[in-house]
Amino acid sequence: MQAMRHHQSDPADEDDFLEPPSKSSRKREMQALQDLGEQLVALSPERLKKVPLPETLYEAIRAAQGFKMEARRRQLQYIGKLMRKIDPEPIQAQLEIFAGNSAAEVAKMHRLERLREQLLEDEQTIGTIAETWPEADLQYLRTLRRNALKEREAARPPKSFREIFRVLRELQDASDAAAEAAQTPSDEDAAEQGPNP
Repeated sequence: MQAMRHHQSDPADEDDFLEPPSKSSRKREMQALQDLGEQLVALSPERLKKVPLPETLYEAIRAAQGFKMEARRRQLQYIGKLMRKIDPEPIQAQLEIFAGNSAAEVAKMHRLERLREQLLEDEQTIGTIAETWPEADLQYLRTLRRNALKEREAARPPKSFREIFRVLRELQDASDAAAEAAQTPSDEDAAEQGPNP
């Protein structure tokens, strides 16, 4: 305890960094996770196997699929609780794919997940990220990496872990958009060529 109180902090700083999320925003986040859980419970067993899920969450969802009424409601709450401990982004992305997005999106998502894991295992991965995306904020990624490792050790919610995925996804989306823009003729060119047959 003593080590944590080594200096008197400015109350304004505490507002910036230690302010807990409001009750209503926590409630909204929990509801969103529970809704995501309901979407997972509604999936067929074949599709469910394709979703990147920890074993405990997968088992909880399979159990919920066999429950009715009150037992199912309680199980959904339990699933929502389990989901607070993981990154919902890859799950959400997989559900979007089921809703009609391409297999290329799945491959991209898995690549980014692997890159995130490599970054956590070895800080030298920052070099690969810098080569792939020269515009990446490497200092921010280093900080996120340190925080994500601390979260993992302390079994805290994976906020920085999720943020790494979000940052990598944004970088990938931006470079995809740039590559697409380079291949696509400008609006004037398209207008001159007329509509595609």
